Amino acid sequence: MAELAIDLNVLKQAVGDLDEEQVLEMLEKFVETNPSEEEAQKVVNVCQQGMAIVGDLFDQGEYFVGDLIFAGELLTSAIETLKSVIGSDSTEKVGTIVLGTVEGDLHDIGKNIFRSMAEAAGFEVYDIGIDQSASAFIQKVKEVKPQIIGMSGVLTLAIDSMKNIIDEMKKEGLREDVKIIIGGNPVTKESCEYVEADAFTTNAAEGVKICQGWVN
Repeated sequence: MAELAIDLNVLKQAVGDLDEEQVLEMLEKFVETNPSEEEAQKVVNVCQQGMAIVGDLFDQGEYFVGDLIFAGELLTSAIETLKSVIGSDSTEKVGTIVLGTVEGDLHDIGKNIFRSMAEAAGFEVYDIGIDQSASAFIQKVKEVKPQIIGMSGVLTLAIDSMKNIIDEMKKEGLREDVKIIIGGNPVTKESCEYVEADAFTTNAAEGVKICQGWVN
């Protein structure tokens, strides 16, 4: 395979540094070289690795919430730039995720970053928004029949909302057919077991990896 027309290490660092100008300039030049879909996917993966750097810096207190929001927007712009060569054909979707912030919680930054990254990884994501009740999740699950449900919450009360949603899904007989991942600050191994989800994460990139593992 010919040498990629882009320096992946430089790109990864530029994403990690949130250097929008450099990232988009590199991607535009890359697209002009008419890369294969496989090459483009490599570049998407490297952008995601750059996002993982952002997540780490946020965990270390180097980056703040505003930086996370910007990183999510940067990733979206990056994917837009690459869309023509990623082959964003609907048949290429690796899986379907219903995603939402649970009832009583209005935070959507983590959810939005996860959505961008999941879409970049080839998932079809139905984002139902914030403050979503069990019936809203159930309605969407019946409609689109996803393989995965993602529930996000930042407040401690979100854990009880997550449990309620999963309990209601059991009553509807929908629980067996899906994998459920929960995400957000308050989620821990204990809360994951308490709400009876399949996995938990506080890192969007890791969450996407878990979802990829489920559909592969």
